[in-house]
Amino acid sequence: MQIPRFPHFVFTLALVASCSSAWSAEPPLVRSARSGAWSAKETWDLGRVPKAGDRVVVRGGHHVEYDVVSEEVIRLVQIAGTLEFARDRNTRMDAGLITVTSSEEPSEDGFDCHATMTAMKDMPESARPALLVGRPGLPIPAEFSAVIRLHYVEGMDKVSCPAVVCCGGRMEFHGQPLQHTWLKIRQTADGGASSVYVDEWAGGWKQGDHVIVTSTRRQRDGRGVGGDFLAGAQTEERRITGLSAKDFTGGYAVRLDRPLAFSHFAEGNFRAEIANLTRNVVVESADPDGVRGHTMYHRNSAGSISYAEFRHLGKRDEKGRYSIHFHLAGETMRGSSVIGASIWDSHNRWITIHGTDALVVRDVVGYKSVGHGFFLESGTEINNILDHNLAALVLPGKPQKEQEVPFDPNRGAGFWWANSQNSFTRNVAAECAEYGYRFDVKKTKDYDPVRQIRQPDGTLAAKDVRVLPFVRFEDNEAHTMKFFCLNLRGVTRPDRGLDFYSQNESLAREAVEAMPEPGHPFWIRNFRGWEANWATHLGTTGVFIDGLDVFRSDVAIWRSIMDGSGFRRMTTKDMRVNDIHNPMSSGYVPTKEQADKGAFRGLSSFKDDMPPTTVITSAIREGNLVRVRGSVADTSDIKRVLVNGRDAASTRGSFAEWEAVLEAPSGAAIDVGAGAEDVHGHVEPRPHVIHVEASGISS
Repeated sequence: MQIPRFPHFVFTLALVASCSSAWSAEPPLVRSARSGAWSAKETWDLGRVPKAGDRVVVRGGHHVEYDVVSEEVIRLVQIAGTLEFARDRNTRMDAGLITVTSSEEPSEDGFDCHATMTAMKDMPESARPALLVGRPGLPIPAEFSAVIRLHYVEGMDKVSCPAVVCCGGRMEFHGQPLQHTWLKIRQTADGGASSVYVDEWAGGWKQGDHVIVTSTRRQRDGRGVGGDFLAGAQTEERRITGLSAKDFTGGYAVRLDRPLAFSHFAEGNFRAEIANLTRNVVVESADPDGVRGHTMYHRNSAGSISYAEFRHLGKRDEKGRYSIHFHLAGETMRGSSVIGASIWDSHNRWITIHGTDALVVRDVVGYKSVGHGFFLESGTEINNILDHNLAALVLPGKPQKEQEVPFDPNRGAGFWWANSQNSFTRNVAAECAEYGYRFDVKKTKDYDPVRQIRQPDGTLAAKDVRVLPFVRFEDNEAHTMKFFCLNLRGVTRPDRGLDFYSQNESLAREAVEAMPEPGHPFWIRNFRGWEANWATHLGTTGVFIDGLDVFRSDVAIWRSIMDGSGFRRMTTKDMRVNDIHNPMSSGYVPTKEQADKGAFRGLSSFKDDMPPTTVITSAIREGNLVRVRGSVADTSDIKRVLVNGRDAASTRGSFAEWEAVLEAPSGAAIDVGAGAEDVHGHVEPRPHVIHVEASGISS
């Protein structure tokens, strides 16, 4: 297999907003003098351990082990070398700003950063600045905790600080893995019940863990206190008091500290969820009711997150200040991942993917977000994999200043995107203010939907993102929705009720303005929507719904454009109004040329013509072996994945997850390349390539 190299990037980030304003006396500056323990005075040039109010710089080439539990608030921790949290004890760092950057000149910018990207790209991975709170394959052990607590420090810019920002370095957060981060409940848990039953053993869950049980009763117009969505919510928080082995019914009991206030439904395929929010690696805001923190990765950064907890983060109504934010990384972070994390009580999203491609977000629990939860921001994001995530209790927000998509009112979707060329699989959205899943993109005076999109061969091409089909949309579910389970380029609900004439006119007009090409439909496979107002609403031609299961809702398919679309394997039960309500036509009649190209052919007969996209998510050294794991995104099934010319083994589905073991002498570095071929013979033209150093660090 040919192993290509990424192109040489030259990138400069301009300073936009500084976290610091003038102060009367410059805070003390403490620099590392050598590698060593944070707690050792010999590690520092001032001959003392950093204390409250200090600015700290870990210099390039130095490896400092953070080995203390401290409530002293360090003003700035700037990492040009390596700062690694100890794995043999509890640790806690309180700070105003943490940055990972090659620069040793102190800077208190909590959004943009000064990394010389050319230098970062040329730097060997072992010299890359790094914040390591656990490592891939070496998480913080279960018996210990590592906590970063972010404080607002006087004199800093409240818009951008406090923060943890990676400016072209490496940033890793890895806690003890859980067997499951969330599970479906086995049977209805009635109000007053003090246990919830599940079908599988919740390995890693323990007494004292913080859990939620999702609502299964949707809010209707006017429900709640003064129309307050949060006040009417029935998703409940509890603590675990114990776990029971399988009983005579075949279920496992999760015992709770207090009886449930509401009933949580479970029957057949329609069941509530119980999710665990507790992790032993934590990033949090010190003052959730005051100035909150945020975290972000910039272009040419590296690193991943697994089984870490991000709580009380996100700056309300502030663009770019999210709980976890991948910012304009392009494909420079291909294969980076957020796996098994919990992100809860966010005032601004859970995870935002902005101008970034080929990430993996899997097994994440998002609970209580203001505005959309899992958010793909601008319409340029492609080939990201969002798999088996739970989006629970999304609250309405309001439009942000100078937001990337001016047409979005930010009313609260579990999953929101403006470019469908991504994979959404096995996700669940529960109790969201407006949408479970929302694809929204429009042409306006402030937004051109024709964007520069990277092609499989690596070139850029202008594409209208309104019509780019899903890589894969399969086995997703939404329930307990006040309005929409799935809204695919449909209308935005007006604040003061529907104006059917104007809404119908704009729906038809926008559908005709951008129609998918024949043979490239929006393929929706096995979607489940229940306990909702409108299960699906389609504002585009060329939709192929291949499996739709709707239960206890008003309408299954509501006021949708039906031209050029196909529907099969649909079931409904306990509907209040209609299965299909007021179907619409755009009024467009294909030309003869379009007909000759297949405009009238059955959508079910189309064939995928795009190659797969492979990502390596981890490469862990095990003596003289390297265990390589990854995922593949493709519309079709996968024939094989080759890793350095050897066949990988599929560990789930059709190489949705895969693994390969390579021989690699422990003292030698190795390049690893992985690429896929689908069942139609499409071969990936640009395999994913990483470099694994002798130390086990990969890039």
